[in-house]
Amino acid sequence: MADKPEDTPHIFVDSDWKEQARREKEELDRQTREEPAQGQLPDPSLGEIVHMIVIQASLGLGGFQDPNTGQVIPPNLAVAKHYIDLLDLLLNKTRNNLDENEKAIMEGTLHELRMAFVQVAGVGTAQSRPGSPDAT
Repeated sequence: MADKPEDTPHIFVDSDWKEQARREKEELDRQTREEPAQGQLPDPSLGEIVHMIVIQASLGLGGFQDPNTGQVIPPNLAVAKHYIDLLDLLLNKTRNNLDENEKAIMEGTLHELRMAFVQVAGVGTAQSRPGSPDAT
């Protein structure tokens, strides 16, 4: 039955369709390059490194709740000091290569972490001294 010309399938190749497909592919490629996909990691930055160090120092300062046990994690001042010193080292090693914004962020963050460390360390020593006004 396929011998009759009206029974054979006809394929129409439209050059406009090919051009439209090419344009759509180029547009999709452009969007993929310009807009990061959900879950895609951002470009590495100094701010990201500082943020990672701050998270570790904050965990060392304690006060976070363990998601498994529900218990508050006590401070580990040695860990907190290590990460604060690491941020100080990073600031000193990059000092002449930072722009003003990066320098201000690092110095401000370092100051805040040091103040938090002093506060946490002070609370621990005041509570351990019998008869101190801050002891409970």
